[in-house]
Amino acid sequence: MKIAGHKLVRRLSGGAVLMAMPLAGFAQDAVDSGDTAWVLTSTALVLFMTIPGLSLFYAGLVRSKNALSVLMQCFAITCMVSILWLVYGYSLAFSDGGGAQWAIGGLGNAFLSGVGRDSVFGTIPESVFVMFQLTFAIITPALVVGAFAERMRFSAMLCFSALWLTLVYLPICHWVWGGGWLGELGVLDFAGGTVVHITAGVGAIVAAMVLGNRRGFPTTAMPPHNLSLTVAGAGMLWVGWFGFNAGSAVTAGSDAGMAMLVTHISAAAGSLAWMFMEWWRYGKPSVLGIVTGMVAGLGTITPASGFVGPAGALAIGLSAGVICFLATGYIKRSLKIDDSLDVFPVHGVGGMLGTTLTGVFVASQLGGAGLSEGTSMGGQVFTQLIGVAATVAWTAIVTFVILKVVDAVVGLRVSEEEETDGLDISQHEEKAYNS
Repeated sequence: MKIAGHKLVRRLSGGAVLMAMPLAGFAQDAVDSGDTAWVLTSTALVLFMTIPGLSLFYAGLVRSKNALSVLMQCFAITCMVSILWLVYGYSLAFSDGGGAQWAIGGLGNAFLSGVGRDSVFGTIPESVFVMFQLTFAIITPALVVGAFAERMRFSAMLCFSALWLTLVYLPICHWVWGGGWLGELGVLDFAGGTVVHITAGVGAIVAAMVLGNRRGFPTTAMPPHNLSLTVAGAGMLWVGWFGFNAGSAVTAGSDAGMAMLVTHISAAAGSLAWMFMEWWRYGKPSVLGIVTGMVAGLGTITPASGFVGPAGALAIGLSAGVICFLATGYIKRSLKIDDSLDVFPVHGVGGMLGTTLTGVFVASQLGGAGLSEGTSMGGQVFTQLIGVAATVAWTAIVTFVILKVVDAVVGLRVSEEEETDGLDISQHEEKAYNS
């Protein structure tokens, strides 16, 4: 891709044009039916990632007495975030923030004011763009659920997720995709390495540390209760991720095609790298390992998916499988932090790794889209590291404050008796299995 084209793609990365012109300024005939059809399809695929993909993936990983609670949390987050996105979420992420544009959007599109049938975003209806971005806002706090699975009160989860979306996700989404300072700085994040994976991963490990370990961790074995559910959910995540990454091109052209190809390559490479690492370390490859490696490969390629070529994707996927595997063991065995479903080592570490490596493999000599004019590889990597550091710092600090506030108001953790009985019974008076 030529330099001028790369600059345009950077402004379009994550499906978020930096509002260079008013939405109303696009003529109705600017809508492209092919682009619209692809983004509509991608939107359905990304929602499919959360319900049922992530829901089943997580439900299979917990103990049977907590399976319904995870399903309930993912479902409730989907509903709640949808309403908050309507009320103020989309507006704060993507509208003009005036003098505060570098930090946050305004409320000009609150309750989707101004988003009508004739509103156009690039070459697609704005309503389609709104819905596509909503699916990203849904899955990000749902990912965090995996860190505090089996021990957070349902009421606390709702309060935490609403505040976290508002104070963590929306500002960082605006910084990177909505015209904020990281996007203007030149941070490359095609589909959510910073916005989704680093925020979810860092939020997850902070939540795990504030809540404390599950009773019995790490001495008591807590194996997944139904790996068949987990594999089914993992397969749905893999397919849905094509909408996540390729849909972020917001066109049905060559950028989407390459993003889909490199997404698949990285997922396969991550799976195999994790499997062989586990095989070498423990003597046998596991089903849990190969699907976790797939998720690591997918999360790590996400920020790079629109910028790198197949060779870069292979390197990123292999790196993800190895580094995220090592990070998982270190978090659990050395630090003894009970990030229940490994959200930080897979998504957080993967997001940081992928965001950083984007600055390397975007180079045209390595098969990427090419660096923008006047930018060196070292300069781009440095810019990527600024994006990583800013996202980590903001997410960690704000997440910690939110957790403390929620704990003071409603209490974060269930009682020991409720944890022993399981959250299905104690929080919802239901069971996943009645036999």
